[in-house]
Amino acid sequence: MPTLGPSLLFAAGLTLGVGAGVFYPRKPSAGGPGSNVQLPPPPPEGNNARSTQALVPTAMGSMVLSHGFPGPTPDILKRTAYTAAYDRRLKHPAWTAEHLTATSLARSPPPSAPNTQPVPLEQARNADTSGNGSGKVVTKGDRSKSTFMEDDGVPEMFRAKLQDYFKSGYDRGHMVPAADAKISQRAMDETFYLSNIAPQVGDGFNRHYWAYLEDFCRRLTTNFEDVYVFTVPLYLPAKQADGKWRVEYEVIGTPPSISVPTHFAKVILASRPDFSYPQKVSTSSNPAHPSTSPNTTKELALGAFVLPNKEIPDNVDLRSFIVPVEHVEKAAGLQLFNDEVKVKSRQLCAVTQCQVIVRRFDDARKSIGKK
Repeated sequence: MPTLGPSLLFAAGLTLGVGAGVFYPRKPSAGGPGSNVQLPPPPPEGNNARSTQALVPTAMGSMVLSHGFPGPTPDILKRTAYTAAYDRRLKHPAWTAEHLTATSLARSPPPSAPNTQPVPLEQARNADTSGNGSGKVVTKGDRSKSTFMEDDGVPEMFRAKLQDYFKSGYDRGHMVPAADAKISQRAMDETFYLSNIAPQVGDGFNRHYWAYLEDFCRRLTTNFEDVYVFTVPLYLPAKQADGKWRVEYEVIGTPPSISVPTHFAKVILASRPDFSYPQKVSTSSNPAHPSTSPNTTKELALGAFVLPNKEIPDNVDLRSFIVPVEHVEKAAGLQLFNDEVKVKSRQLCAVTQCQVIVRRFDDARKSIGKK
């Protein structure tokens, strides 16, 4: 089993193509076909795209596009707790990626490292209060303080708008859930950008089974040091009465502009120490959640789940939604993991219990409201 550090897995080890249609071909050999063709510029981050010339091969030679490569181009959005590629045509993320650990999900600050001096009492009290004289304790991330908002980092003509969801019949479904971003208020607020949102069926899905799956991803951090999660909206074909396969989906907004995915995928890579090899504790790890050195050999587990965007009964087995990772990659036009990671990974549900925990908090609130 190879020695793969967590940061290497998520950054260098993962190769991403973008479903919106931006490709990164191999560099052509000298003198080979296409060696004189200038590749299109990389996708922009936020709204920082600038017009650049691009050479496009034609039968008559190369034609200069003086106003730059037209696209399709995703907006790569780097947030505090996640990274996303926003699809300008569908007006929702093409994918989101996040790295979960027990420390990143902790609401309270971790304890001090060994051999450190205690913080003076008054300084500690000041750090725990809002600083406005109210004396209220400040939590790291409070969902009640977050509101949905349009993303100014996306060009206005491609931006999802709040009014598009108004009376649409769909929930504003988080691709990266707010509960995954408790590290700070800013991190949690960033999950409420509409560039992290896609239309989801509310009752039975976004508020229930999909939320159970999000909770399952977080609970994996109790058994694994590092959990990497890709969330991918999908548009899958269905066989019709005439025997033909079609992709049919709704578009919401006035005018219609935001597409409603037929399915959503969670693709999970989890890693933990492989105790068949010598272990070494990281000197920089959180004492409350000690971790091994990045050079320690890791056991890898990989799993993919594809759920239909519709009401799902609570008693449905999560394992019924298991699909090969390649199924998601082909459907979305992505390459989420390289071949080495896939070959060295065990099936996630073979090494951990893949089961959701049903929590009907919203139903409890409704019952209380009726009393």
